[in-house]
Amino acid sequence: MQRIEIYDTTLRDGTQGEGVSLSVQDKLMITRKLDELGVDFIEGGYPLSNPKDAQFFEEAKSLKLAHAKLVAFGMTRRKGVKAEDDTGMGALRDAETPYVTVVGKTWDLHATEVLGVSLQENLDMIADSVAYLTKVGRKVVYDAEHFFDGTAANTEYGLKTLEVAAQAGAVLLCLCDTNGGSLPERVAEFVKLAAARVKTPLGIHPHNDSGVAVANALAAVRAGAIQVQGTMNGIGERCGNVDLTTVIANLGLKMGYECLLPGSMMHLTETARYVYEIANLNLVNGQPFVGPSAFAHKGGMHVHAVNKLAKSYEHVEPESVGNSRRILVSELSGVSNIAAKAGKKFDIEKDRGTQKRILDRVTQLEAEGFTFEASEASFELIVRREVGRYKKFFDLDHYRCAVNKTADHPAVTHANVSLLIGGKEVLATAEGDGPVNAIDNALRQALLPHFPTLANLRLVDYKVRVVNSTASTAAKVRVMIEFRSPHSAGGMFGTVGVSENVIDASWQALVDGVEYQLIHDDEAKT
Repeated sequence: MQRIEIYDTTLRDGTQGEGVSLSVQDKLMITRKLDELGVDFIEGGYPLSNPKDAQFFEEAKSLKLAHAKLVAFGMTRRKGVKAEDDTGMGALRDAETPYVTVVGKTWDLHATEVLGVSLQENLDMIADSVAYLTKVGRKVVYDAEHFFDGTAANTEYGLKTLEVAAQAGAVLLCLCDTNGGSLPERVAEFVKLAAARVKTPLGIHPHNDSGVAVANALAAVRAGAIQVQGTMNGIGERCGNVDLTTVIANLGLKMGYECLLPGSMMHLTETARYVYEIANLNLVNGQPFVGPSAFAHKGGMHVHAVNKLAKSYEHVEPESVGNSRRILVSELSGVSNIAAKAGKKFDIEKDRGTQKRILDRVTQLEAEGFTFEASEASFELIVRREVGRYKKFFDLDHYRCAVNKTADHPAVTHANVSLLIGGKEVLATAEGDGPVNAIDNALRQALLPHFPTLANLRLVDYKVRVVNSTASTAAKVRVMIEFRSPHSAGGMFGTVGVSENVIDASWQALVDGVEYQLIHDDEAKT
């Protein structure tokens, strides 16, 4: 089985994406995670470009990587400067990584118009840079920038740049679709052209501006490339780099290539979400293989079929990439969804009457603006009420929220909550950054002395959507809250509330979260 090398540039090319910023500690943490996954090469950054990257390489010297090779990235020497005197070359050398990647110009347009050098000088810059770094003991990957556009414009010159890099000692030539404008047919054709010209192994570095980066990477591998350069989750400049999670899964599960470490494919989803978390980015629900919705089923006919034969509506097993199947409940659901979502847990797999009552209730609530696809805790409470396994721990007497704002001071929010717990009134008052935060604080203040396990419940995300926008300021709003809790698969669960009043919708979602937690705490005792 042929092995395809996975070269990750999340820490360098990925950070060029809008809204992506990684601290040195972030980069070190991601490096360890990628090494655990079995990525072959991890590009840490450009040590000359900024102090953060220089510090990363200094601290990375103490990392004990089990598999991956750390790579420093830089450009060819400057025009008119000897390689040994060039500060960029010196920074690559001093990073002390076993591999370095040097990017050079393949397109004659860039050599003459951007760098302002002759075509021969550009070739000399490539050759001198690769030769110098090889001489000082580094294995050099040469990144041929704009290879596909450059070779289309001047085929002989594009191939000549590869030839001089190979002759200077490069261990791999990576063909870059820097503008992301190539299509798979051109990629395959030009990879074969390059393979016929040089014997040095080839790699592919596609960007996603035409939406076909993954297809281009796979086409390049089919044409002879043995390395794919990209980023976790496809983050990067403009439309991003090729998404390595999709490439890895397709190569390993569908094309018969070996990549990563044996048995580590099942950690692909975990790693993808780890990178999202460290980078403080939202998950992309529809991301192939690793997205939360990648194996989510909503239509009743689909769910019925999946329950009988999963592969009838799933192209691979979710577990093969560490993901899981999700059954969504909505107005499009049939009783099959209800049975699949709640049947085993509540023993209603064969109880069509109960399934129908739950479905009718869900349909009614969705008509009012509720949605349960990402609100599994609120859905479970509906099921519990229907099957008699719901338990109430407190009742609301009243809550009040007031915001005080003066011209000279920021707004201050106070919330008062009155609950009935065991027939006795419990009062609590709290401040917050806003009405929802204040009410949440007051609710917890009232409940914690009676239910101390609520300390394990954390509110981690809050979203508001207008349901019927034609009603303008009187429109209903939907509030969705995500909680972190040890009682839910993946450690997270969601709730939903709907009202014309955003505070009341928030209260509904907050209470659902608290009740879900308390019920599970109570059941865990028995």
